Amino acid sequence: MRRILLVLAAAAAVVVAVAGAEPVLRQVTDVPTAVSWGVSDADALFCDSWRLSVETANAGPWRTVPARCGASVRAYMEGERYASDSAVAAAESLAFAAQALASGEGGAMPAWVFDVDETLLSNAPYYAVSGWGLQEFNETSFDAWVDVAKAPALPSSLKLYNELQGLGFHIILLTGRSELQRNATEDNLLFAGYNSWEKLILRRISDIGKTAVQYKSERRAAMEAEGFKILGNSGDQWSDLIGLPMATRSFKLPNPMYFIS
Repeated sequence: MRRILLVLAAAAAVVVAVAGAEPVLRQVTDVPTAVSWGVSDADALFCDSWRLSVETANAGPWRTVPARCGASVRAYMEGERYASDSAVAAAESLAFAAQALASGEGGAMPAWVFDVDETLLSNAPYYAVSGWGLQEFNETSFDAWVDVAKAPALPSSLKLYNELQGLGFHIILLTGRSELQRNATEDNLLFAGYNSWEKLILRRISDIGKTAVQYKSERRAAMEAEGFKILGNSGDQWSDLIGLPMATRSFKLPNPMYFIS
């Protein structure tokens, strides 16, 4: 009994000591405001939280960036944070790849699957003109941009690509672009510095109408049937990564500009 009383007394002392302290946990409102959060830029706070919900797939399907977040998305994409987030994803990918090969997990045909847009190639020049996701996707204008074949590489992805090749991975590119865009896509990849991929898989006529999850899952199944062991998969959309079969490890790159189901 004495021990219990001592514990209760100590707990009471702690409560008294922190009674006047600023609470750590706060009530979260549906739409944070400067008053409720004590910050000067409510939009910046809201947009950071919105971007997190996008990356964790909590946002679900969405069509455009919220109007109040256009400047925030632009600042993120043009600034150091996007480059840093992408570089960390690449570093984690390489660490896993090296460990998996060292353990013999890859078998005779270890493979790494890459998406193309916003994974190997950056369409930031296009989205800078179209409002960084504030406007709904325009297939006609985007296809015209693809035909230019001048999208730059994401630097951290190009580095990872070359490092994986050096480790002996079979590199397979799996994109939602149309087979009609093969020449432009190959030209753009070479322009950006990518070389010697094993396969470049694009949507065929029979893939029209399929969701990205269905289409990419079917293509991964075909890879496995050919004997590839898909150790890693890199993409900027969850639809690049989920669905069966999945890679041993999947790595999502940031993309707050658009959503593909």
